[in-house]
Amino acid sequence: MGRPCTFGIEEEYLLVALDSGRVLSSPSAALTRLCRKVLGACFAEEMFRSQIELASPVFETLHQARAFLNEQRQRLSQALAAEGAGLYCAASHPCAQWLRQHPRDTPHFRQLFDDYRLVARRSLLNGLHVHVGVPPGLDRMQVINRVLYWLPLLLSLSTSSPYWGGQDTGYMSYRRVVCGEWPHMGLPEPLPDWSAYERYRALLQRTGTLAEDGDFWWAIRPSRRFPTVELRICDGCPRLEDALAIAGLFRHLVEHALGRHAGAASREMRWITQENYWRAMRHGRLATFIGVHEQQPVSAEVWLTQLQAQCPADTADAERSFLHARRILRDGSSADRQRQAYGLAREQGLDERLAKRSVVRQVMDDLLSATGPA
Repeated sequence: MGRPCTFGIEEEYLLVALDSGRVLSSPSAALTRLCRKVLGACFAEEMFRSQIELASPVFETLHQARAFLNEQRQRLSQALAAEGAGLYCAASHPCAQWLRQHPRDTPHFRQLFDDYRLVARRSLLNGLHVHVGVPPGLDRMQVINRVLYWLPLLLSLSTSSPYWGGQDTGYMSYRRVVCGEWPHMGLPEPLPDWSAYERYRALLQRTGTLAEDGDFWWAIRPSRRFPTVELRICDGCPRLEDALAIAGLFRHLVEHALGRHAGAASREMRWITQENYWRAMRHGRLATFIGVHEQQPVSAEVWLTQLQAQCPADTADAERSFLHARRILRDGSSADRQRQAYGLAREQGLDERLAKRSVVRQVMDDLLSATGPA
């Protein structure tokens, strides 16, 4: 393998009140300006007034990503705390009511909400997106096809949306269930190469399905803005180390897909990927997946071992990512910790409202928790 690929990370956050944990459906313009001032060029608006995005610069190592994201999380949280607000980056909020949220009033988002109506209104969700650079001249759709099978494993590591509209959904990633209401937001179409992708895109534009500057929101896609493949399937990760492990594994997958001997996904493998995708949404790390060898049922831990056998860790970043992924599978994802926080609060005699506030506090504490060794 040649030089490691560069990568970038995007995190979405909800703005919440520190005292109650409730989503700030109408944050002041001053609060938004404060976020923009702290994050600078890395600040981006999101679909709702209560939501913002941090878009990182380009990194070469996980050490760089850790230092940058940890600093930005801390600085922004401290600035917001002085105004009585905080950051919430799990993929869903345990008691937020989406009907009470106000869409972002910009031309782009007005058009989005006009086109997709209730589907857009329901999408009060935070995701983790990872861009990995692909060298010029290489077919990004072929890269996507080669890594697609492993995406449900990455989702299972990130799950952080067990609650929706005040209820426990029974899912580990209900965010991906809501995403399924959108067109072009599930697994990518089975397009064998870049030429097929361009023909498909042109067809949808010609027939009025996709705007001239429109894009797909697939679980993984070729970016239109950057020479990257973009991972979009994952829930937002309150713990930075979880996000970094997922970013490291995805970069490792892409780097191996760029190798000469990386094969394209078969039709049968795509069927299996779709099944594993649902299992990851529903059960997360505790799911039984369809594994690589003879398509036998395997645990997430065995599946991760199969991934490491196919794509051996050949850098310190890859080794660290595999190691932390095993910790997540052993100790739990954010969805597990949220349910534990709720259960403990109820055992202590707190009512449902206060128990859900405990969930919010647990997520916010995770966001500010110390990161691992650099």
